[in-house]
Order: sequence, then C-alpha cells, then structure tokens
Amino acid sequence: MAMTVSSTSAVRRTVATSETASDTARAGRAESSPSSEFSSRAVAEAYVGKVCFKQGPPALIGAELEWLTAHGGASASAPRPDLRVFADALGPYAPRSISPDSPADPLPGGSRVTLEPGGQIELSSPPFGSAAELCESLRIDAARLRELLESRDIRTFSASADAVRPPRRLLQLPRYRSMEQTFSALGPFGALMMCNTAAAQVSVDAGANPAEIRARWEALYAIGPALLAAFACSPALHSAPPGEWASQRMRAWLRLDHLRTRPPVHDWSDPISGYARWVLDTPLLCVRSDGDDWTAPPGATFADWLCGALDDEIDRRPDHTDLDYHLTTVFPPVRASGHLEVRYLDAQPGDTWSVPVHAIDALMSAPAVVAEATALSAAVRDHWSEAARYGLADPDIRAAAVSLLELAAAHATTDAAAREVADAAERCRGGRTPNEDFGVQS
Repeated sequence: MAMTVSSTSAVRRTVATSETASDTARAGRAESSPSSEFSSRAVAEAYVGKVCFKQGPPALIGAELEWLTAHGGASASAPRPDLRVFADALGPYAPRSISPDSPADPLPGGSRVTLEPGGQIELSSPPFGSAAELCESLRIDAARLRELLESRDIRTFSASADAVRPPRRLLQLPRYRSMEQTFSALGPFGALMMCNTAAAQVSVDAGANPAEIRARWEALYAIGPALLAAFACSPALHSAPPGEWASQRMRAWLRLDHLRTRPPVHDWSDPISGYARWVLDTPLLCVRSDGDDWTAPPGATFADWLCGALDDEIDRRPDHTDLDYHLTTVFPPVRASGHLEVRYLDAQPGDTWSVPVHAIDALMSAPAVVAEATALSAAVRDHWSEAARYGLADPDIRAAAVSLLELAAAHATTDAAAREVADAAERCRGGRTPNEDFGVQS
C-alpha cells in the first residue's frame, strides 16, 4: 500500500489492516488501560482523521492483487485447497491466519501473502516510489507465489469472480463468522463477496494538506464508475441472482450493507471530518473478545459503544485498538487507511493488472491532472450501478473511460506504461472488455 515516506508507522499498519491479516494480528486483545479509552466522540473523530489521512507530499504507490485458487486440477472448477496444503506450500511466507507460528516473511519483492475467506490468495505490496518499481516487484512475487503453490498442486486463476463453484468459507476465524452472520441476513451477496470474488486494489498517498486531500479524494470517487466499467470483467458469478452485469463482483459489493459500503461522500464538505463521522456511525461488524464469539449487538454503532449505550451488552468501553479494528470493517469504494485505497477494480486477466496501476498512478500524478480527471468524469461520477451493470455498453460511461485513459496515457511515467494505458483506451473505445482483449471466454 502506498504511504508517504514520513508515515513509516502507518506503512507497517498497511499489512496489518488487510481483512485477513488484521484478524490474526489483533486476535489476542491486550487488556486496555483507562488511559487508552476515548474521552469523547470528538477525540475519537480527531483520531480517525489523523490515522486515516496521513499528510505528506504524494510520493508512493502500492497495490494488492488477488487470485482464485484450486487444488488438484488445471481447471477453476477443481476443489478449493485445504488450509493445511496452503500452509505447507507457503512455508515461511504463510500468513498467521492459517499458520499461527509462521514468521509470515515477505516474498523477495517485499509483498506479504494473505488469504481471503474462500481461499483467494492475495499479495500486498510495500509502498514504492514509482509504479514501474511496484509492478516489477509484484511480478517477481507473483511468479514466486505461483511456484510455491504449484509445488503442492495449487493453481491460481486470474478471475474476478468464481463462476463455477458455490461459495464456501475456508477461514474459520471469529471475524469471518461474524461477517458471515451479519451479511447472511442481507441476502446471498455477502457469502459471494467473501468467497467468490477477487479484486485489484491500488493505493496512493492522501495528500500534502487538507485541500490536496480533498481534491484527490474527490477525484478517486469521480473517476470510479468510469474506471470500474473500463476494467469490469466479471460477467458470471456462481449462484448470483439472475441479471446481466459487467461486474458481478461490484454488484455484490453494491448490494451489501449500504451503511458500511456506501458513504455519503457528496454530503461532506471535508472528507477528513466526514469520513470520521461516518466511521463512528457505522454499525459494528464484530466486537473482539478472548473467545470465539465476536458477535456485535445488532444495529449498534461504534459511537453507541463509545458513549456507553452498550455498557449492558459489552463489559468495556472501546479503546484505540478497537477503533483501529473497526476501521478495517468498513468497505467503501475508496477507503482511507492513512493512504487512499482504490477498491472498485476487478481482478484483471493475466498480468494486465499493471494497466489500472499505471492509469491511477498517472491520473493522480499532479494537481492539474487530478483536476482534469475530475472534470472529465463529472457527468458519470455517481453512476456506480450503471457502470457495474452495463460497463462499456453505456455510451456516456464509455466516453468518460476513454477520455480518462487517454489522459492517463499522456501522463504516464514510462513509455511502456503509456503504451499499456493507450491500448486500454483503444480497447474501451471499441467496447471490448479486458477478458475479450486477453482472449478469455466469459
């Protein structure tokens, strides 16, 4: 994940706050001292603003890549791997979620390995000073990861949605039990999101000051629907309700708990304070304890816990580590984690994940480019459902996608990156999906 150079501690926090790593890193809660509790909501909001929006000149970029996995066959229809087989294959690189005594070493390029609930495997990069360095590192680590997994007959598949297998949760951690319980009341999309989808995430620095943070935040939201459509490649998702969607993966996210996944960003004059208020008013997904039952009181928010409204149900008030954990249980299209995580991109076929990395890097490369990207996206900035459903078949969204990618190609940092992004712009102009361009059968 990307962070400013001055935010060293937050860089370390990047790995710990991925959905899987956070569970194991914080599962054993230390006893809280009264001094670590928040004295008021205002203090908690100030804390969120400080840790979620690290200020410093934008300099670094990071990414997370996910793959579906299968064991004992060359087809994605083969069974999901057993967790013990994963641990054996990964050895010292295994995450502690599946191997508690593992050193969880980084791969040669610096990436950490994590596992998602349905057996999707993920690489989380460290921050790099350029997109070219980032992509080079991730290619090295992706190749090494494939070697490790194939040594135990585990195959990875570059697909953003599992169209063949029903959802099945492998990780039995308290976090995921609570998540499954909460989302099951909302329909089938929670299990599908957790177990049958994969994404490509890109992270960039928040900005040097509140004004730049606001501009970059607004730009990443504004360009979201167009880039979602440009890189949508998940038309099929096993057991999803009927309907034709360009991105079934994003459909799943859009149909989840709206209070957790759709912040009212257009109501915020300042994203730093707005995000802090939204986080505190988001219902608790789980409450960590020393046992296996992390069930949260239904409908209760972090603010309720903070003010004492849950004293009869939870025997303590929340401290900083509880709020840190709560921050990992909100899933907006762009999440503030010190840096800004772009979470609306489907996993891309083959090694073409580098294209959205270079595109976002270029679009965030300078204040003038950020402003132009925001303007080019203005007409479709709120069209999330349309982008997920129709993709490039929507002419307005397609036009915005082409314009954004052409702008990105013009500001790419290397000739190779410019060619990749320009090719993607031409693909979008013709209405072709990444799968079609890569020769993947949908």
